[in-house]
Formats: sequence, structure tokens, C-alpha cells
Amino acid sequence: MPNLRSAVPHLRIARPSRDLAAAERFWVDGLTLDVLWRSTADGPDEHDLLMLGWPDAHWHLELVAADAPTPTPTEEDLLVLYLDGPVDEDLVRELERAGGTRVSAGPYWDRWGVALADPDGYRLVLSTRGWSNR
Repeated sequence: MPNLRSAVPHLRIARPSRDLAAAERFWVDGLTLDVLWRSTADGPDEHDLLMLGWPDAHWHLELVAADAPTPTPTEEDLLVLYLDGPVDEDLVRELERAGGTRVSAGPYWDRWGVALADPDGYRLVLSTRGWSNR
């Protein structure tokens, strides 16, 4: 069995999306993630999907076109990016222009960052904290 503590595994976060084009605008135009992969359904058991991330990151966000059920994110469905410094208000405005909505993520996150809901209602938190002082 591999030692997961010493390895650097790649993390995949998969979510359904009602509108891949709207989600792409938010994550790519707003947050500046790259499109790492895109595919279109060719058959009955396939889905349109979009993989987003930064090429050198050890994670990616996979968005899958949702026919049913409709995505129902809760306030706890967070993707947190630890910036280790202030949140750039220009970035927040760009995320809002790209379809995001500034929201409260509760007292802790409101103190330590800025939260936005993406077009599907999932929350992105831009945290002023660093990962080491989380």
C-alpha cells in the first residue's frame, strides 16, 4: 500500500452543474482557472464535463452537466483558497462580473476572507489566512 503521507496525491473535486457555460465564466474568467479538459457526451451514459484548475496544482475541479437532480449545495459546501494575504477587491469584482454572488459564509469565514457563490450556488472562499495558520 502506498504511503499517502509522503506522496503528493492529486485531488479531484467533482460537482454537478446546471449550466457549464455559466460555471466556466465564473471559474475561468473570474478566478482565472485554466480549462484542463473538456468533453461532450457521445452516448446515453455519458455527460458533458469540464475540468478546471491551474496546470501545476495538485487539484482540479471537475464540473459535470447535471440533467437531474438539480445541484443543491449547502452553506457547508465550500472550496477554500488560502491566499496568505489580503483578498484583492479587483478579483472579487471580476468574480461578481463573471456570475458570482458575494455571500456570507458565517462569522469565521466572514472574518478571515470573502465568500462568493458560483452560478450553481457552491461557495468559494478566498481566505486571507495561510494554510499553515488555518
